[in-house]
Amino acid sequence: MIAQNNLWDNPDQAKVLLKERGKLSQAISEWQKAQAQLEEAEIYYDLALAEEDQETLSEVQTRLKDLERLLAQLEFNKLLSGEEDACHAIMAIHAGAGGTEAQDWAEMLLRMYLRWSERKGFKTEIIDQLPGDEAGIKSVTFTIEGKYAYGYLRSESGIHRLVRISPFDAGGRRHTSFASVFVYPEVEDDILIEINESDVRVDTFRASGAGGQHVNKTSSAIRLTHLPTGIVVQCQNEKSQHRNKEMAFKVLKSRLYELELEKKEEKKREIHEGQADIAWGSQIRSYTLAPYRLVKDHRTQLEIGNVDEVLDGGIDPFIEAFLWLKKK
Repeated sequence: MIAQNNLWDNPDQAKVLLKERGKLSQAISEWQKAQAQLEEAEIYYDLALAEEDQETLSEVQTRLKDLERLLAQLEFNKLLSGEEDACHAIMAIHAGAGGTEAQDWAEMLLRMYLRWSERKGFKTEIIDQLPGDEAGIKSVTFTIEGKYAYGYLRSESGIHRLVRISPFDAGGRRHTSFASVFVYPEVEDDILIEINESDVRVDTFRASGAGGQHVNKTSSAIRLTHLPTGIVVQCQNEKSQHRNKEMAFKVLKSRLYELELEKKEEKKREIHEGQADIAWGSQIRSYTLAPYRLVKDHRTQLEIGNVDEVLDGGIDPFIEAFLWLKKK
């Protein structure tokens, strides 16, 4: 009884336990649903045999297919059992060397992930974006809100390479472009990460939006520098300096959380190899548009020839292949 009283005297700990209880209850409910569907299918099957009813037998086949899909999804969900997998995600994309070519490629990747999020029914919000000199973007940071967003997207961390005939080259030559993708879990309020304000330098500057907009007239953009770690984050897309600061601290908190996870799991860094081996020339995936069309993941060796579908957000096969590979 004493332990119980102490537990509920700590609101943060109680919140964590209630959340964990909710996850377990949902998992049990899903398996109970599968069990109920199986029992219903058995009843229909016995009825079909007893009455020699072909229509009822067809109904059994339909129910079994639905059950098969449900069980496959439940089995796949087991791959997303990491401590942070259920979190929302924060993604950052940076163009590599190569000027306009790489910046255009970074924007193509941004569109791909936004389209993927849209297909999943996830909510996205761009919190910082630096446009390219002529086209594309130099960098972008955005949030993806949805169940298991980080669990899915952590497989995307790494270098992405594009090979194509350049639309910016008058000679029509083939170019190779690189962009890096980093994915972090969005830290929720019940995960305790303390930030000492004296360790953070706060700089304000004018946002780089279109001329004449409110964000350009005042120093509403915020840049945070975490002095102990050297981590720098910024936010400029909100009109309010207060809102930009709030969002920037949210990103910083997530970055620090990810740093702590890496320290704790240093012996298991291969689980996050996409983030551990970020370096030019060590790409995780290649997107070839010329002389042939193919997307290849260099970790799982999965290849897909329908490049347009992949660039339109059809990356689930790569995500699933990566998760199954890490389970082995």
